[in-house]
Amino acid sequence: MSDNGGLTHIDSSGQAHMVDVGAKADSVRVATAEGHVTMAEATLELIRQGNAKKGDVIGTARLAGIMAAKQTSNLIPLCHPLMLTKVSVEITEDPALPGLRVEATAKLTGKTGVEMEALTAVSVACLTIYDMAKAADRTMEISGIRLLEKSGGKSGDFRHPEHSK
Repeated sequence: MSDNGGLTHIDSSGQAHMVDVGAKADSVRVATAEGHVTMAEATLELIRQGNAKKGDVIGTARLAGIMAAKQTSNLIPLCHPLMLTKVSVEITEDPALPGLRVEATAKLTGKTGVEMEALTAVSVACLTIYDMAKAADRTMEISGIRLLEKSGGKSGDFRHPEHSK
């Protein structure tokens, strides 16, 4: 716990710093995040049929999410570079939106958590879906990006209260 209301990346003088995790024990750490892209039914149908002008939206977004998780420390200033052992990105159709739901899981054995990697994977996958389908639908919306659950480490397990999995 820091001297600044629990903000671990801010020291007692209010300066941003990278947390020293050197003395922490290694543990298996897993985090899962989600988000979604809402779109017109016609846009969802284009994606479903593989007829988007830029190609395979779901496959490309999945790959982009995995690549993004691996680059999190280059994107978020105070994140540690991590040796991820697994990143998965699942993209499923949700006719109720209508749109696509994105869920990402990041895993490693190490001294710090992988929440940011899972959240980054979801964010970039959603952005990629938007980018690849924007020619068909500029009214798409990205929303609902949140941590669903995490395990491992000193702070223990967390499950979002609305996550029923």
